[in-house]
Amino acid sequence: MTDRPLTIAIFGNSFQPRKSTSLLRVLSFLKSRGERVMFDREFYDFLTSEHMLDLTGVDVFDGDDFDADFVISMGGDGTFLKAAVRVGIKQIPIIGVNMGRLGFLADVLPAEVEAALATIIAGNYAIEEHTAIQVVTEGGGFEGCHYALNDIAVLKRDVASMISIRTSIDESYLVTYQADGLIVSTPTGSTAYSLSNGGPIIVPQTRTLCLTPVAPHSLNIRPIVISDKSVVRLEVESRSHNYLVAIDGRSYTMHEGSAVTISRAPFVTRIVKPNGLRYFSSLREKMMWGADKR
Repeated sequence: MTDRPLTIAIFGNSFQPRKSTSLLRVLSFLKSRGERVMFDREFYDFLTSEHMLDLTGVDVFDGDDFDADFVISMGGDGTFLKAAVRVGIKQIPIIGVNMGRLGFLADVLPAEVEAALATIIAGNYAIEEHTAIQVVTEGGGFEGCHYALNDIAVLKRDVASMISIRTSIDESYLVTYQADGLIVSTPTGSTAYSLSNGGPIIVPQTRTLCLTPVAPHSLNIRPIVISDKSVVRLEVESRSHNYLVAIDGRSYTMHEGSAVTISRAPFVTRIVKPNGLRYFSSLREKMMWGADKR
Protein backbone atom coordinates (compact mmCIF):
# COMPACT_ATOMS: atom_id res chain seq x y z
CA MET A 1 0.00 0.00 0.00
CA THR A 2 1.25 3.51 -0.88
CA ASP A 3 0.28 6.98 0.34
CA ARG A 4 -0.19 8.35 -3.17
CA PRO A 5 -3.40 7.79 -5.13
CA LEU A 6 -3.35 4.70 -7.33
CA THR A 7 -3.97 4.90 -11.07
CA ILE A 8 -6.50 2.31 -12.27
CA ALA A 9 -7.08 1.62 -15.99
CA ILE A 10 -10.46 0.07 -16.82
CA PHE A 11 -11.20 -2.11 -19.86
CA GLY A 12 -14.58 -3.58 -20.73
CA ASN A 13 -16.72 -5.31 -23.31
CA SER A 14 -18.88 -2.94 -25.33
CA PHE A 15 -21.47 -5.67 -25.96
CA GLN A 16 -22.44 -6.38 -22.35
CA PRO A 17 -24.58 -3.45 -21.17
CA ARG A 18 -25.79 -5.30 -18.06
CA LYS A 19 -22.49 -4.65 -16.33
CA SER A 20 -23.09 -0.88 -16.00
CA THR A 21 -24.40 -1.21 -12.42
CA SER A 22 -21.29 -3.06 -11.29
CA LEU A 23 -19.12 -0.58 -13.16
CA LEU A 24 -20.70 2.34 -11.32
CA ARG A 25 -20.05 0.54 -8.03
CA VAL A 26 -16.40 0.13 -8.97
CA LEU A 27 -16.14 3.76 -10.05
CA SER A 28 -17.88 5.05 -6.93
CA PHE A 29 -15.62 3.01 -4.67
CA LEU A 30 -12.41 4.12 -6.39
CA LYS A 31 -13.46 7.78 -6.38
CA SER A 32 -14.34 7.58 -2.67
CA ARG A 33 -10.78 6.44 -2.04
CA GLY A 34 -9.33 9.25 -4.13
CA GLU A 35 -7.84 6.94 -6.76
CA ARG A 36 -7.25 8.11 -10.33
CA VAL A 37 -9.40 6.25 -12.88
CA MET A 38 -8.68 5.90 -16.61
CA PHE A 39 -10.96 4.37 -19.25
CA ASP A 40 -10.14 2.74 -22.56
CA ARG A 41 -11.68 5.16 -25.09
CA GLU A 42 -13.79 2.59 -26.94
CA PHE A 43 -15.33 1.42 -23.67
CA TYR A 44 -15.76 5.02 -22.45
CA ASP A 45 -17.53 6.08 -25.66
CA PHE A 46 -19.84 3.06 -25.48
CA LEU A 47 -20.84 3.79 -21.88
CA THR A 48 -21.37 7.53 -22.36
CA SER A 49 -23.09 7.47 -25.76
CA GLU A 50 -25.05 4.20 -25.64
CA HIS A 51 -25.92 4.11 -21.94
CA MET A 52 -25.66 7.79 -21.10
CA LEU A 53 -23.54 7.11 -18.02
CA ASP A 54 -22.03 10.10 -16.25
CA LEU A 55 -18.30 9.39 -16.08
CA THR A 56 -17.25 12.85 -14.97
CA GLY A 57 -13.80 13.03 -13.43
CA VAL A 58 -12.20 10.10 -15.22
CA ASP A 59 -9.38 10.20 -17.78
CA VAL A 60 -9.48 8.52 -21.19
CA PHE A 61 -6.67 6.83 -23.12
CA ASP A 62 -6.26 5.51 -26.66
CA GLY A 63 -4.64 2.26 -27.74
CA ASP A 64 -1.53 1.42 -25.74
CA ASP A 65 -1.00 4.98 -24.52
CA PHE A 66 -1.55 4.31 -20.82
CA ASP A 67 0.25 3.43 -17.63
CA ALA A 68 -1.30 2.37 -14.35
CA ASP A 69 -0.78 0.61 -11.05
CA PHE A 70 -3.57 -1.86 -11.83
CA VAL A 71 -5.82 -2.76 -14.74
CA ILE A 72 -9.43 -3.80 -14.13
CA SER A 73 -11.08 -5.98 -16.76
CA MET A 74 -14.89 -5.74 -16.59
CA GLY A 75 -16.37 -8.72 -18.41
CA GLY A 76 -15.80 -12.42 -18.92
CA ASP A 77 -12.67 -14.34 -19.75
CA GLY A 78 -12.76 -13.09 -23.35
CA THR A 79 -12.56 -9.49 -22.15
CA PHE A 80 -9.75 -10.46 -19.81
CA LEU A 81 -7.74 -12.03 -22.66
CA LYS A 82 -8.06 -8.87 -24.75
CA ALA A 83 -7.00 -6.69 -21.81
CA ALA A 84 -3.99 -8.93 -21.15
CA VAL A 85 -2.76 -8.44 -24.72
CA ARG A 86 -3.26 -4.66 -24.44
CA VAL A 87 -1.20 -4.61 -21.24
CA GLY A 88 1.51 -6.76 -22.81
CA ILE A 89 5.03 -5.67 -21.98
CA LYS A 90 3.84 -3.07 -19.45
CA GLN A 91 3.53 -5.87 -16.86
CA ILE A 92 0.68 -4.10 -15.05
CA PRO A 93 -1.21 -6.45 -12.69
CA ILE A 94 -4.73 -7.25 -13.94
CA ILE A 95 -7.86 -7.63 -11.80
CA GLY A 96 -10.62 -9.60 -13.50
CA VAL A 97 -14.19 -8.68 -12.50
CA ASN A 98 -16.43 -11.45 -13.81
CA MET A 99 -19.44 -10.25 -15.77
CA GLY A 100 -19.54 -13.36 -17.97
CA ARG A 101 -20.56 -16.95 -17.33
CA LEU A 102 -17.55 -19.01 -16.25
CA GLY A 103 -15.02 -16.45 -15.10
CA PHE A 104 -11.99 -18.71 -14.73
CA LEU A 105 -9.58 -15.81 -15.31
CA ALA A 106 -11.97 -13.03 -14.32
CA ASP A 107 -12.74 -14.46 -10.90
CA VAL A 108 -13.90 -11.47 -8.81
CA LEU A 109 -17.70 -11.57 -8.61
CA PRO A 110 -19.67 -8.29 -8.96
CA ALA A 111 -21.12 -8.66 -5.46
CA GLU A 112 -17.60 -8.93 -4.03
CA VAL A 113 -15.96 -6.13 -6.00
CA GLU A 114 -15.75 -3.45 -3.28
CA ALA A 115 -14.34 -5.90 -0.73
CA ALA A 116 -11.87 -7.29 -3.26
CA LEU A 117 -10.66 -3.83 -4.29
CA ALA A 118 -10.29 -2.76 -0.65
CA THR A 119 -8.21 -5.87 -0.01
CA ILE A 120 -6.01 -5.18 -3.04
CA ILE A 121 -5.51 -1.50 -2.21
CA ALA A 122 -4.50 -2.56 1.32
CA GLY A 123 -1.82 -4.75 -0.26
CA ASN A 124 -3.39 -8.09 0.69
CA TYR A 125 -3.17 -9.99 -2.55
CA ALA A 126 -1.00 -12.41 -4.50
CA ILE A 127 0.13 -12.14 -8.12
CA GLU A 128 0.24 -15.14 -10.44
CA GLU A 129 2.58 -14.84 -13.41
CA HIS A 130 1.16 -16.53 -16.52
CA THR A 131 3.15 -17.33 -19.65
CA ALA A 132 2.02 -15.65 -22.87
CA ILE A 133 2.98 -16.83 -26.37
CA GLN A 134 3.58 -15.11 -29.69
CA VAL A 135 3.28 -16.04 -33.36
CA VAL A 136 5.53 -15.10 -36.26
CA THR A 137 4.51 -15.93 -39.82
CA GLU A 138 6.70 -16.48 -42.86
CA GLY A 139 5.66 -16.32 -46.49
CA GLY A 140 2.31 -14.69 -45.87
CA GLY A 141 0.86 -11.50 -44.44
CA PHE A 142 -0.62 -11.60 -40.96
CA GLU A 143 -2.45 -8.51 -39.74
CA GLY A 144 -3.89 -9.84 -36.50
CA CYS A 145 -2.67 -9.69 -32.92
CA HIS A 146 0.58 -11.63 -32.46
CA TYR A 147 0.18 -12.46 -28.76
CA ALA A 148 -2.02 -14.91 -26.85
CA LEU A 149 -2.52 -15.78 -23.20
CA ASN A 150 -4.51 -18.98 -23.82
CA ASP A 151 -3.56 -20.53 -27.12
CA ILE A 152 -2.59 -20.23 -30.77
CA ALA A 153 -4.09 -22.78 -33.14
CA VAL A 154 -3.83 -23.64 -36.83
CA LEU A 155 -7.14 -24.97 -38.15
CA LYS A 156 -8.70 -26.09 -41.39
CA ARG A 157 -10.74 -23.37 -43.06
CA ASP A 158 -13.50 -25.43 -44.62
CA VAL A 159 -15.54 -28.46 -43.65
CA ALA A 160 -14.37 -30.65 -46.52
CA SER A 161 -11.03 -32.09 -45.42
CA MET A 162 -8.35 -32.12 -42.76
CA ILE A 163 -5.00 -30.37 -43.07
CA SER A 164 -1.43 -31.62 -42.86
CA ILE A 165 0.74 -29.90 -40.23
CA ARG A 166 4.47 -30.62 -40.31
CA THR A 167 5.67 -29.83 -36.80
CA SER A 168 9.19 -29.15 -35.56
CA ILE A 169 10.38 -28.37 -32.03
CA ASP A 170 13.60 -26.33 -31.79
CA GLU A 171 14.37 -27.23 -35.43
CA SER A 172 13.98 -30.96 -34.68
CA TYR A 173 11.20 -32.71 -36.63
CA LEU A 174 8.43 -34.02 -34.34
CA VAL A 175 5.59 -35.40 -36.48
CA THR A 176 3.20 -34.47 -39.28
CA TYR A 177 -0.32 -34.18 -37.92
CA GLN A 178 -3.18 -35.19 -40.19
CA ALA A 179 -6.01 -33.46 -38.38
CA ASP A 180 -8.56 -30.66 -38.33
CA GLY A 181 -5.96 -28.55 -36.57
CA LEU A 182 -3.32 -28.22 -33.87
CA ILE A 183 -3.51 -26.15 -30.67
CA VAL A 184 -0.42 -24.76 -28.97
CA SER A 185 -1.60 -23.77 -25.51
CA THR A 186 -0.08 -22.18 -22.45
CA PRO A 187 -0.86 -23.62 -18.99
CA THR A 188 -3.49 -20.87 -18.70
CA GLY A 189 -5.10 -22.10 -21.91
CA SER A 190 -4.95 -25.75 -20.89
CA THR A 191 -8.46 -25.41 -19.40
CA ALA A 192 -9.85 -23.83 -22.59
CA TYR A 193 -9.82 -25.11 -26.21
CA SER A 194 -7.07 -27.65 -25.54
CA LEU A 195 -9.07 -29.30 -22.75
CA SER A 196 -12.11 -29.71 -24.99
CA ASN A 197 -9.89 -31.64 -27.41
CA GLY A 198 -8.50 -34.03 -24.81
CA GLY A 199 -5.52 -32.02 -23.61
CA PRO A 200 -4.28 -32.15 -19.99
CA ILE A 201 -4.90 -29.58 -17.27
CA ILE A 202 -1.59 -27.83 -16.55
CA VAL A 203 -0.90 -25.65 -13.51
CA PRO A 204 -0.02 -22.07 -14.60
CA GLN A 205 3.45 -21.83 -13.05
CA THR A 206 4.86 -24.97 -14.71
CA ARG A 207 6.58 -23.07 -17.59
CA THR A 208 5.37 -25.46 -20.28
CA LEU A 209 3.41 -25.49 -23.54
CA CYS A 210 1.09 -28.22 -24.79
CA LEU A 211 0.51 -29.36 -28.38
CA THR A 212 -2.99 -30.80 -28.73
CA PRO A 213 -4.31 -32.05 -32.09
CA VAL A 214 -7.89 -31.32 -33.14
CA ALA A 215 -9.66 -34.46 -34.42
CA PRO A 216 -6.46 -36.28 -35.48
CA HIS A 217 -6.80 -38.95 -38.16
CA SER A 218 -4.81 -41.44 -36.08
CA LEU A 219 -5.36 -43.46 -32.91
CA ASN A 220 -1.79 -43.11 -31.67
CA ILE A 221 -1.43 -39.32 -31.71
CA ARG A 222 -1.64 -37.79 -28.25
CA PRO A 223 -1.08 -34.32 -26.74
CA ILE A 224 2.55 -33.58 -25.87
CA VAL A 225 3.89 -31.18 -23.24
CA ILE A 226 7.13 -29.29 -23.93
CA SER A 227 9.19 -26.55 -22.28
CA ASP A 228 7.96 -23.02 -22.89
CA LYS A 229 11.54 -22.18 -23.90
CA SER A 230 11.03 -24.25 -27.04
CA VAL A 231 10.19 -22.82 -30.45
CA VAL A 232 7.41 -24.56 -32.40
CA ARG A 233 7.41 -24.35 -36.20
CA LEU A 234 4.35 -25.40 -38.20
CA GLU A 235 4.15 -25.87 -41.97
CA VAL A 236 0.63 -26.45 -43.26
CA GLU A 237 -0.68 -28.11 -46.40
CA SER A 238 -4.35 -27.89 -47.27
CA ARG A 239 -6.52 -28.98 -50.19
CA SER A 240 -8.23 -25.61 -50.07
CA HIS A 241 -4.77 -23.91 -50.20
CA ASN A 242 -5.44 -21.85 -47.10
CA TYR A 243 -6.02 -22.33 -43.39
CA LEU A 244 -6.80 -20.39 -40.23
CA VAL A 245 -4.57 -19.12 -37.45
CA ALA A 246 -6.61 -18.54 -34.28
CA ILE A 247 -5.12 -16.27 -31.59
CA ASP A 248 -7.10 -16.73 -28.36
CA GLY A 249 -10.09 -17.57 -30.53
CA ARG A 250 -9.73 -14.69 -33.03
CA SER A 251 -9.24 -16.26 -36.48
CA TYR A 252 -7.20 -15.01 -39.45
CA THR A 253 -6.78 -16.61 -42.87
CA MET A 254 -3.34 -17.76 -44.00
CA HIS A 255 -2.31 -19.14 -47.39
CA GLU A 256 -0.76 -22.56 -47.91
CA GLY A 257 3.03 -22.40 -48.12
CA SER A 258 3.36 -19.93 -45.25
CA ALA A 259 4.98 -21.17 -42.04
CA VAL A 260 3.96 -20.36 -38.48
CA THR A 261 6.44 -20.11 -35.61
CA ILE A 262 5.17 -20.04 -32.02
CA SER A 263 7.32 -19.21 -28.99
CA ARG A 264 7.15 -17.69 -25.53
CA ALA A 265 6.29 -13.98 -25.55
CA PRO A 266 8.78 -11.44 -24.12
CA PHE A 267 6.45 -10.79 -21.18
CA VAL A 268 4.25 -12.57 -18.67
CA THR A 269 0.69 -11.68 -17.70
CA ARG A 270 0.41 -10.76 -14.02
CA ILE A 271 -2.98 -11.72 -12.59
CA VAL A 272 -4.10 -10.35 -9.22
CA LYS A 273 -5.55 -12.89 -6.79
CA PRO A 274 -7.25 -11.20 -3.81
CA ASN A 275 -8.38 -12.84 -0.57
CA GLY A 276 -6.25 -15.92 -1.00
CA LEU A 277 -8.02 -17.16 -4.15
CA ARG A 278 -6.06 -20.06 -5.57
CA TYR A 279 -5.96 -22.08 -8.79
CA PHE A 280 -7.12 -25.42 -7.39
CA SER A 281 -10.19 -23.95 -5.70
CA SER A 282 -11.16 -22.43 -9.06
CA LEU A 283 -10.75 -25.84 -10.70
CA ARG A 284 -13.07 -27.47 -8.20
CA GLU A 285 -15.68 -24.74 -8.08
CA LYS A 286 -15.84 -23.48 -11.66
CA MET A 287 -14.72 -26.49 -13.70
CA MET A 288 -16.42 -28.97 -11.33
CA TRP A 289 -13.10 -30.83 -11.13
CA GLY A 290 -13.61 -34.14 -9.32
CA ALA A 291 -17.33 -33.58 -8.78
CA ASP A 292 -19.29 -36.77 -8.19
CA LYS A 293 -22.92 -36.33 -9.27
CA ARG A 294 -24.00 -39.90 -8.43
